[in-house]
Amino acid sequence: MNPIRLLIADDHPVFRYGIRAMLETVPEMQVVGEAVTGHEAVQLAEALQPDVILMDLQMPGINGLEATRQIVALHPTIHILVVTMFEDEESIFAAMKAGAHGYVLKDSEKRDMVQAIQAVATGAVIFSPTIAACVMTFFARPVHRQATFPTLTDRERDVLCLLARGVSNHEIAVQLALSDKTVSNYISNILQKLQVADRAEAINRARQAGLDRE
Repeated sequence: MNPIRLLIADDHPVFRYGIRAMLETVPEMQVVGEAVTGHEAVQLAEALQPDVILMDLQMPGINGLEATRQIVALHPTIHILVVTMFEDEESIFAAMKAGAHGYVLKDSEKRDMVQAIQAVATGAVIFSPTIAACVMTFFARPVHRQATFPTLTDRERDVLCLLARGVSNHEIAVQLALSDKTVSNYISNILQKLQVADRAEAINRARQAGLDRE
């Protein structure tokens, strides 16, 4: 039986080294290349024709989602397993929509990672346990909270509600038990998803939708 040929696409050298070292101990798997940008992942997918690509979501240039879309469109026999630290609903569903066959977290146990790769290589769709629980929670949630700004995750919506009430970034971090940097990242995501130019415009839209009264 031929080994599963793998391409690792991640811009963090420590992670690439670690995952490669781990997978090289699995006889039925072979790492055939490494990509450090989304563009390079697309190029190496064409050149190497791996069975499975382990795809990070955030990379320089085109991100992992766009790289996934391009690779799946050009090479439908190559299967994508997203390997990331992001466990929010928006990232999960965006990856599935882009054509990924699986979604696991970087801190997954070796056994879970190997099983995910084996499943994706056969064309199956698989989530790590934490991600599967997140997906189930999403579908069990009452629909009313999705009525306005449906692209926002629950946590992003919580941040936007507090912004609409005039709460500062640091106060949001304290109330939601987050770091200041994480709050800033959430706000950046909110501005992008709402397609607004700045914080003031996001607050204005949130107040018009009544989020300051939630």
